[in-house]
Amino acid sequence: MYQKNSKKLWIVSELYYPEATATGYILTNLAEGLAAKAISVSVLCSQPTYSARGIRAPSCEKRNKVNIHRCLGTTLDKDIFLFRIFNLITITFSLFLKSIFLFKRSDNVLVVTNPPSLPFLVAIACRLRGAKCVLLIHDVYPEILTIVGKLSSANILACGFKWFNRKLYNSVKRIVVLGRDMQNLVIDKIDKKKEKVSVITNWADIEQVVPVRRTNNSLLKELRFQDKFVIGYAGNIGYPNDVDVIIDAAVRLSTSNDFHFLFIGSGIKKRCIEKAIMHKRLSNITLLPNRPRDDQVNFLNACDVAIVSLVAGMKGVSVPSRIYNIMAAGKPIIAIVDSQSEVALVIGEESIGWTIQPNNPDKFVKIIHKAKSNPRLLQEMGKRARMVAKTKYSYENALNAYYSLFQNL
Repeated sequence: MYQKNSKKLWIVSELYYPEATATGYILTNLAEGLAAKAISVSVLCSQPTYSARGIRAPSCEKRNKVNIHRCLGTTLDKDIFLFRIFNLITITFSLFLKSIFLFKRSDNVLVVTNPPSLPFLVAIACRLRGAKCVLLIHDVYPEILTIVGKLSSANILACGFKWFNRKLYNSVKRIVVLGRDMQNLVIDKIDKKKEKVSVITNWADIEQVVPVRRTNNSLLKELRFQDKFVIGYAGNIGYPNDVDVIIDAAVRLSTSNDFHFLFIGSGIKKRCIEKAIMHKRLSNITLLPNRPRDDQVNFLNACDVAIVSLVAGMKGVSVPSRIYNIMAAGKPIIAIVDSQSEVALVIGEESIGWTIQPNNPDKFVKIIHKAKSNPRLLQEMGKRARMVAKTKYSYENALNAYYSLFQNL
């Protein structure tokens, strides 16, 4: 065991328990898993601002061997843009000030890129206190903002962000990325020691999410979809997600009673789906709100084939973690993503579905027809997906990779 005054691992993130959003859930499990391996782990985070907003968590507590320090900061409604920006500013600077007081020389610090301003200030705190900074990149900024049309690539803010990112990438001790496409993108931004960039993917909850027979799925029974071929989409419905091609496919298949599109989630583009249902009178789309994480085994199994979609140009910028639990549920995948992206590579290497380029509804509809007409192929793909989730994308595999990383810093 580490002694009381020996170096420790700090994990710095806006989101942590009791937040159940993807980032909060992943970092909570990572921290507790590393603590179980006898690493002294402390977390520096904010009060809940997303799914658990409204809960006032203790400013300091110990949970599953992890010391949690929560900073002050506003927790205004993030769906209001100005409130979100205000939250970002107050939380980021509060985390920065607290890190200066808490970090010690030779401590290891893992900081995540959400919110995007956080790593810069944490890297400064690490330099001031003599700690080693490891950057965990969930999304590459400002690229994700320029791709979704929120920031011009020629904008002075975007250019400045790119310059500061290069400085950040070169200054930290190690960088962790979620996929091979992201690794290539990040390596192009650093000047030396390209081996400092490691790929550690997110994982599948293979114990909680398991394949369930269609006839035993309570959600399909509730919705009375037992006789439909269901194309399922579960997760965030945000700017990075290509929903237009899915809506277009639904329109083209609306004259058939055989197909149904099931959306489960929330996000800014949910409005696009609602408008399409109303204006185009689409009875073959059902839109449900987010469901609890502990209901994943039910809603991930409520389809015949699952969709993962990103807009064009997202290769290397983001890797949707939902793919791993879809695999755990034993579902074939239709991925609307750039070729050579991490999702496309996994699907191609493991033969667990189909990949099409964004903005191609014709091919999407053809693949849906092909999937429906090949039940045996779907079954084989599903079995392979479950096996790959267990052997390559388990929690233990990811945890061991992080453990090795910090042991060898």
